[in-house]
Amino acid sequence: MPQDDLDEALEARFGRTLPAADDLDAAARARLAEIAARRSHRAFAERALSPGLVRLLVATALAAPSKSDLQQADVVIVEDRARRDALADLVPTMPWVRTAPAFLVVCGNGRRIRRIGEMRDHPFANDHLDAFFNAAVDGGILLAFLVRAAEAAGLGCCPVSVLRNRAEETSAVLALPDLVFPVAGLALGWPAAEGAISPRLDLDTVMHPDRFDDAALEAEIAAYDRRRHAVQPYRRQRRTDIFGEVGDYGWSEEKARHYALSERADFGAYVRARGFRLD
Repeated sequence: MPQDDLDEALEARFGRTLPAADDLDAAARARLAEIAARRSHRAFAERALSPGLVRLLVATALAAPSKSDLQQADVVIVEDRARRDALADLVPTMPWVRTAPAFLVVCGNGRRIRRIGEMRDHPFANDHLDAFFNAAVDGGILLAFLVRAAEAAGLGCCPVSVLRNRAEETSAVLALPDLVFPVAGLALGWPAAEGAISPRLDLDTVMHPDRFDDAALEAEIAAYDRRRHAVQPYRRQRRTDIFGEVGDYGWSEEKARHYALSERADFGAYVRARGFRLD
């Protein structure tokens, strides 16, 4: 992406331009433009990815920051067709899990540090919620770096967090031991189309100088609904059998309906059964 496209990408993302950052050179602006213009891809060209490229992307992403250098995130590269099909069967509403040229699963790993403690004959004195949280955050950061590495190589990708809806079955397919859990999958491939920039919430909604402030949230969400609907309207309304149809269906109604229905209520039980304490 040319360097002068940074403002264009930010305008598409946030609906406005930002103050000039005169301390950036052209190369830095070009790199930021690539990030600002990122798109999700769920349709891929019929072009294979070499195992070497996939491993290179994973290795590059493993340069991600890690809490206290504990390195509590792993990646399962799902190459076996039967395992891939088994995962796809768990999430039938997302056919790209089956059809993408490559599919990875990022995992949080609280097992390795405990084993290292045993190897060095030291107790593990942090068996509480923070141990799970650290591994989950490490996994999330690694996922973000995988997305960035893939896009830097010209690939498209789509994270698949819905695997956590079937966390126990996913663990069985991937032979995940206790204290290792799926964070999200990642479908990878050469994009079949350019894709679109999804508008994000206004910067005033999510960027807080000095202190958190959401006093203007209602007005900001209403404005965002209008801006997003103008360029990326929803093709259908979620669960009209329960909620009916409304004329002003936008992002806020979609997400409110999404979380009006219970989802992953058993995930805490799954995490405890994997050996984590959450107190």
